[in-house]
Amino acid sequence: MALPRTPEPELMDGAEQVEAYASADFEASDQAMVERLAHLCGDDPGPQLADLGCGPGNISFRLARRWPAAQVLGLDGAPRMLAIAEQRLAAEPELAGRLHFQETLLPLPESPPLPATFSAGCFRTGCFSAVVSNSLLHHLHDPLGLWQAVAQLGAPGAFVYVQDLRRPASAAAVEELVAAAMADAPEVLRRDYRASLHAAFTPAEVAAQLRQAGLEGLKVAPLGDCYLEVWGRLTARCDAGTTAPATP
Repeated sequence: MALPRTPEPELMDGAEQVEAYASADFEASDQAMVERLAHLCGDDPGPQLADLGCGPGNISFRLARRWPAAQVLGLDGAPRMLAIAEQRLAAEPELAGRLHFQETLLPLPESPPLPATFSAGCFRTGCFSAVVSNSLLHHLHDPLGLWQAVAQLGAPGAFVYVQDLRRPASAAAVEELVAAAMADAPEVLRRDYRASLHAAFTPAEVAAQLRQAGLEGLKVAPLGDCYLEVWGRLTARCDAGTTAPATP
């Protein structure tokens, strides 16, 4: 019998969590994600990039450094995480004017405001040339919120890259991954990683979500020992979530 999904809290905003994640070394995995994005999009994600569920800004900063001509907007619903991101941004003044952070929850409102200094236009019409997300999907109780945001933010032809955990087949497999990946990690990270693996989706479940959101043009596949990835380009504007319900 397959391991059932057990949702976890949507926001990671506890003081202990924020401190642990801000201090943890995710450099290798974060850099690998950005390089994977660069490979899949032909090293050209365009001039306006959105990072959904940016947390303390790990991926957002890497996007801004990797593509110095681009503007990057990091979006997250956790104020403490964003406070860390803003502190980091203050220490890199060369990114001022190109990298911005904004607090927002999914699903996005119909026309949320952009930061005053961000010149990309408005969310509603779809202004971003690329929409990325790292490890947000498994936090969401309603995963369609992410895919609706992708369709809402992305311009026609926008490149989409989403990377997330995938749910193992059994509780024993979860414990094996926790032991292998988090042997020396603080207990808060071990606890959250275990919960996240239980809350993650399978590639088949994500494929069904994409069909329901009208994003069948995006591809989904396993990645490594415990991840999945979704990638592709938005072929046309769509009203995410208004199509007929998908069948598994």
